[in-house]
Amino acid sequence: SINRNKRSIALDLKNPADLAAARKLIARADVMVQNFRPGVMEKIGLGYEAVKAVNPRLVYGQITGYGETGPWVGKPGQDLLVQSMSGAVWLNGEDGTPPRPFGIAAADLLASHQLVQGVLACLVRRGITGQGGLVEVSLLESILDYQFEVLTTHLNDGFKAPARSSLLNAHAYLGAPYGIYATRDGYLALAMGSVLKLGELLGCAALAQYTDPKTWFTARDEIKAHLVAHLKTETTQHWLDRLEPADYWCAKVLSWGELRQHEGFKVLDMVQTVTREGSGASLQTTRCPIRVDGRVLKSPLGAPKVGEHSERIRAEYGL
Repeated sequence: SINRNKRSIALDLKNPADLAAARKLIARADVMVQNFRPGVMEKIGLGYEAVKAVNPRLVYGQITGYGETGPWVGKPGQDLLVQSMSGAVWLNGEDGTPPRPFGIAAADLLASHQLVQGVLACLVRRGITGQGGLVEVSLLESILDYQFEVLTTHLNDGFKAPARSSLLNAHAYLGAPYGIYATRDGYLALAMGSVLKLGELLGCAALAQYTDPKTWFTARDEIKAHLVAHLKTETTQHWLDRLEPADYWCAKVLSWGELRQHEGFKVLDMVQTVTREGSGASLQTTRCPIRVDGRVLKSPLGAPKVGEHSERIRAEYGL
């Protein structure tokens, strides 16, 4: 799914002939991306300064784990390790529980998005100046940027540690009712909103005592406990029918199965089938989430095997 809509040539960069072939490809390229550890490409002879001499218009992108300098340069740039070193794992889970990572490769995905933004910006600059450039991102810097809201708070509140809720924590810096609650037949997500208004809409008299909005944070676990007991008494749809007409921010918590069957998902047309060129093997995956001029962007071309197009590309580029 990651390498769909690509062609693949395999080159042994320790082989002089293959290294020469790589340089010929680079000479004609708009963008080159590499994610070796710092110093490796320079040893090979394909560092930025070397390839800039071959192709001054090239936009050269590189991803590292922790940047190009400092004591962490040699550490493995692996997602879980970077999440752990970034402090982000202390935002998840409830107060008093161990640090908890995200359920996806957050640092990897965020760094790739940051690199794309940098490469595109550099291509725009090249269109003006005619010169390429070096775009550098790291996994650590990307996940630190991802935390910009909460880190900004930390940097300006006397360096306090994030205060996770001890009950249904969903955001360490937001008060009640923010969280996911069990109902009689499922789960209901409640976002930001007035606790007093929520109490009225739900018929939860216990919430009427929290007249001072400051208590919505200072007493958030207490407020959540009232909601936990109250929301279990009726179905998710029952509560939605009360909250949604009043424009109170809420949502049913969907499983992937429920999501797939919902018209709200179907209308997005997010699924596509891609097929491998040689074997005909196919799989379903998500499409590009970007629309251009209203057009949904899909491609049926599946991921190639490593080196699958080597002969074709060599012939096409005279390698």
